[in-house]
Amino acid sequence: MTTDQIKATDVIRKVPGLIRKAPYMARGLYYYSMSDDEKTQSIGTFVERNARRHSENAAIHYGEQTLTWHQFNQWANQYAHWFRSQGLKRGDTVAVLLENRPELLAIVTGAGKMGIACAMLNTSQKGDVLVHSIGLVEPEKVVVGEELLDTFEAIRDRVTPEGDNTLLYLADRDTRSDFGDAPEGYTNLAEAISTVDTLDPAPKDPPRLGDTAVYIYTSGTTGLPKAAPSSHRKFFKASGSFGLMALNMTPDDVLYCSLPFYHGTALLVCWGSVLSGASSLVMKRRFSASRFWDDVRYYGATTFGYVGELCRYLLNQPATSQDRNHPLRKMIGNGLRPSIWNEFKERFGIEQVAEFYASSEGNIGFTNVFNLDCTVGMSTAPYKLVKVKEGTKEPIRDNQGKLQEVAKGEPGLLIGEINQKWNFEGYTRKEDTEKSIIRDAFKKGDAWFNTGDIMRDIGWRHLQFVDRMGDTFRWKGENVSTNEVENIIDGFGGFEDIVVYGVAIPGHDGKAGMATLVPRDQAPDLDALHRYLKDNLPPYAVPVFLRLTEAIETTGTFKYKKNDLQKQAWHPGDEGDQVFALLPGGNGYQELDKATVAAIDRGEIAF
Repeated sequence: MTTDQIKATDVIRKVPGLIRKAPYMARGLYYYSMSDDEKTQSIGTFVERNARRHSENAAIHYGEQTLTWHQFNQWANQYAHWFRSQGLKRGDTVAVLLENRPELLAIVTGAGKMGIACAMLNTSQKGDVLVHSIGLVEPEKVVVGEELLDTFEAIRDRVTPEGDNTLLYLADRDTRSDFGDAPEGYTNLAEAISTVDTLDPAPKDPPRLGDTAVYIYTSGTTGLPKAAPSSHRKFFKASGSFGLMALNMTPDDVLYCSLPFYHGTALLVCWGSVLSGASSLVMKRRFSASRFWDDVRYYGATTFGYVGELCRYLLNQPATSQDRNHPLRKMIGNGLRPSIWNEFKERFGIEQVAEFYASSEGNIGFTNVFNLDCTVGMSTAPYKLVKVKEGTKEPIRDNQGKLQEVAKGEPGLLIGEINQKWNFEGYTRKEDTEKSIIRDAFKKGDAWFNTGDIMRDIGWRHLQFVDRMGDTFRWKGENVSTNEVENIIDGFGGFEDIVVYGVAIPGHDGKAGMATLVPRDQAPDLDALHRYLKDNLPPYAVPVFLRLTEAIETTGTFKYKKNDLQKQAWHPGDEGDQVFALLPGGNGYQELDKATVAAIDRGEIAF
């Protein structure tokens, strides 16, 4: 359904199912509509309710560990009381550098009960980028997991907050029973909380619905990562729209999630859905296509938190007679390509794909409540699709200075109106927030959030994702900032010009990173460059392709013609350029020959 329109009959067929789900829809709409920022509720409200009503039901499965809602709530309470004993209060921030494991959720919940925000550091970040991310939120304390100790130690002297017990350590094990030994300069957090009260806290200044619960880092559209504050209200909205209205989660549901919990899809959408239904979460450290279905059967997972790349990996596995022998019936996520949507549902017997659209910082979201195919669903928020300048996220204005809506069915830039009900929480830096706002779009004084995404209206207020615009691209399920990569390469030295962009590879989701470089004097040491990039960038941001050239063509206003470079992609051309790639099984950048270029064109090489 890349261009097919949704018909009235498609919607009507879904109405009986919605009527049966009316109780979920009503409760979900209540959570989704909560707007009183001063209401004294938080993420902890869900956990305490589930601990009262479903005390012995499983809350989290992690490997062989299982925590009931009662156990999880008590554990979170210990973190809450300890943070308070250290003088932390409502409005303070704790930075969290942990890979997927239950401690992460216990810390977020415990801190949230006290009105303390958690900055969810991207575990792939290193060096200057990680220093920048921590500096954005100026945390009172930093929690570091054993699994990421080396990464943090490399920047420790540049980011350590002042005061006692500011660096907190958690061994990479079940820290409820095995504290491990903290390295010098760190407080062993698991040991510190072990003797602390397990009762629900009653802070004198309790958290409000509008308080920041977590900071989610995003590359935005340009430059280094931005910290987007996500309020407790966003957890309630996510729980209502995704967990109840879309998925109808219950205590019998088990949601399997291997997505990183520093991202909003895992933390707000998947965990929020589990909270709303008092369901169970299967928390995986990493995704494994070969073990996925065995895991689903072992844990009895009924629901899957996905990004489109994971679905493609599963489809690429050899078909077996067990493909439909599992309890999984529902999915929640984004990025499932229309070209494989129905194939995936049919092969694995999936009944519902709750594809959605949202962003950590944005004020607008879409939910596939009707369970229609190949759509991100609909939204009750006010939005428009407008014409945009090719290759940018800059909307086109007419002679009167007003934006122009696209014709129905045509792709356009999605913008969401900012008003009292649909506020824009933005970023920690005011200048970053302002860059994402379009003012005087249709009338004087109005304001709209620029999503930077191209969407298409396919009927009945349902949209279909088309592309992401601006100076970012998406690879391996992650957003990559071209400016960030350009700045890192510039730090290596030896290049006059550097341009980074994404290129679409046949048979792959998203766009792979490519850098066009103009060496200053002599041929660069590409082995040294590759080592440098691996040390300073997360794996998904290291350019897959490099082009070495004598000059980069620019426009009359000295802007690089990225569109032309993207079209040329990995083809050397006739100008004597050299193109290199990180080929599977190789060690570093290898120059492409005609046969390899042709194989990439045919989609025969898997990057």
